[in-house]
Order: sequence, then structure tokens, then C-alpha cells
Amino acid sequence: MRGIRAVAPGARASRDAEFTDFVQAASPSLLRAALVLLGSREDAEDVLQVTMLRTYRRWEQAKDAPQAYARTVLVNACRERWRHRSRHPEISLDVDELANVLSFAEAVDRRHVLVRMLRRLPDIQREVLVCRYLLDATVAETATALDIAEGTVKSAASRGLDQLRQLLNDEEKRDRRVHPR
Repeated sequence: MRGIRAVAPGARASRDAEFTDFVQAASPSLLRAALVLLGSREDAEDVLQVTMLRTYRRWEQAKDAPQAYARTVLVNACRERWRHRSRHPEISLDVDELANVLSFAEAVDRRHVLVRMLRRLPDIQREVLVCRYLLDATVAETATALDIAEGTVKSAASRGLDQLRQLLNDEEKRDRRVHPR
């Protein structure tokens, strides 16, 4: 079997304990990031599972910087999901699933608006903002996770924040016209 080495029982238990601690600490923020990037809780949970499985398989490589490793895996898994969607569009719309997503989004009112506005940003800006501010990654960590230059991270973050501010201001103005106080 490729990639599997014999591991002493004590070493495996230690490895599993380290990984379990990492999963418990990192899963909430990784799930939020996947949810923002994909827009579907079901897809986000699937991508999180893929991320954790791939990270576990490469734990010896990942354990020195597991958060950074998992961020990179997560972004790549989201990109794979987008490619899959573009090649295999859904034929029918599951109304119940759509209702569940909408009710969840409305339960977190401001988050819903923010997520919607993030989805309107170009992919690179959205990915950078999610890594930098949702996953709390540094510029260098974001550059590594997205496989782009640090300067690109800085400019995409700046442009993305500017555009996000403008979108949120426009949304607030629209809400005032629709729901005057």
C-alpha cells in the first residue's frame, strides 16, 4: 500500500492524540471558511472531511504547521469542488435544501449579508479575505496556502476590503429605502 508505513502502537496513539487535538481546535474556523467559499453547509462539511483526511494522511509533514497545511488543503478542496460543479451542473433544484440554507443564513442576519457580499467578490479576493481574516492567517501563510505572491495577497486584500465596504454601504442604503426607520 502506497504511503502507509508501519508505526509502533505507542507512536500511533501519540500521533492520533495530536491529530485529534488539532481537529478539535481547527475544525470550527475551517468549516466557517469552507462555508463562505462554497455557500453550502453540506459542501462545506464534505470539504472539511476531505481536508482532515488529507491532513491526517500527511500528518508527519503537516504536524509542524498543521493550520497552514490544512488551510492549503481546504482551499484546494474548495477549488476541486468548484471545478466539479462547473463540469457537472445540478439538473434539479432541491427546494428543501435551498430553504434550509436560507433559514440558516437569515438566522445570522449580518453574517448573511457579509457572506453574500463576499460571494460577489472575485475569487482571489474572496479567498484572500477568508484566509486572512476568517482563518486569521498572516500574509505569508495566506500566500503559501493560495500559492500566490505576498504582494498579491496584500493588494487582493486591500482591493477586496475596499470593494466589500462599498458593497456593504450600497446594501445598507438599499435597506434604508426598503425599510425606512
